[in-house]
Amino acid sequence: MKNIFTSKLVWISAASLVTIAFISIILFHSTKTSVQVSANGDKELVRTHADTIDELLTELHIEKGEHDELSHAMSDTLEYGMDIEYSQAKTIEVADGASEEKVYTTASTVGALMKEKGIEVKEHDELSHKKNESLKNGMTLSIDRAFQVTLEDGTDEEKVWTTAATVDELLKEQSIAVDEDDRLEPKATASLDASTPVSITRVEKVVETKEEEMEYPTVTKQDGSLLEGKEKVVSKGKAGLIEREYEVTKVNGEVEDRVITKETVKQESQDRVVAVGTKEPEPERQTAVASASASNTSSSSSSGSASSTLQMEATAYTADCAGCSGVTATGVNLNTNPNKKVVAVDPSVIPLGSRVWVEGYGTAVAADTGGAINGNRIDLHVPNKSEAFGFGRRSVEVRVLD
Repeated sequence: MKNIFTSKLVWISAASLVTIAFISIILFHSTKTSVQVSANGDKELVRTHADTIDELLTELHIEKGEHDELSHAMSDTLEYGMDIEYSQAKTIEVADGASEEKVYTTASTVGALMKEKGIEVKEHDELSHKKNESLKNGMTLSIDRAFQVTLEDGTDEEKVWTTAATVDELLKEQSIAVDEDDRLEPKATASLDASTPVSITRVEKVVETKEEEMEYPTVTKQDGSLLEGKEKVVSKGKAGLIEREYEVTKVNGEVEDRVITKETVKQESQDRVVAVGTKEPEPERQTAVASASASNTSSSSSSGSASSTLQMEATAYTADCAGCSGVTATGVNLNTNPNKKVVAVDPSVIPLGSRVWVEGYGTAVAADTGGAINGNRIDLHVPNKSEAFGFGRRSVEVRVLD
């Protein structure tokens, strides 16, 4: 009986211990505090015996850094149903133009960080990331600040916004092509800032072909059948035709240079041949001629005119011709005086500086010479080529006034 009693006592003791342990466990868990913890956006319901926020974070293995954000003070007492928010700060490198700064933030997006730090990005600035992009620890955020540059392209000038670091980058940004012959200032590799104007001088080289008249020379030959001092046109001569190829350089649309690169004679010119008399007059004839000359001189003097009249072959020319300088043999600048009445003469026939009257042309000054102007030949200056071609070649009366 004693053994049975002892056995029952052992079982009752064991059952009591189990019951006490079970009750203790129930009491332990029933005394836990339930709180909502949001750590870096992840929410979790936590049951804890911690008395303070600090103890709770230690229990959750969370170490609060200097720049981290916590919804409560570390010393706050935990209460049932408390909502605790914790955000760990991220380290972000911000390169704003030429300045660089390391910032700490708990913002979740690029835009939120910029708002938090008061960073403004204007219309033409360039931001390395989109504003709705999530921030990541260690991220580098770059802002290229735009500035205005004066851009002159040929005859067009404008101010453009850019973030380009060099002239070449600006041209690519603006989709501007610069040809080999164009002139770029400053050079493509030069650094760019608001005080650096960019200029493109547009250079165009084109080939032009023109047919131009070749002047014909005057050839004289002695003729014993003509009296000395007399001349006779044996052959009128004919202008030739030459085709000239020019390389024309245009700068911003204006002609800067014109160079002959090729010449092709299409039609040879024909010489003008003049017979010059060498026959000496007979003595009687000479006396008669002298008498007549004296009579004419006397008659001219009595009428008050000191002029002499010649029948000459006339052509017309302009200062704007191939190989012409536009300045006459006596220094008259026909480029600046395109309407001046000037004639080219043979000085042995009409002295330079003489005032002459030309039939169909008017009063002019003998101020020029020409390689083909020999003997009774005269060349009349006109303002343009169309008038020169229109005049052609004709016989005119020329009166030497003084």
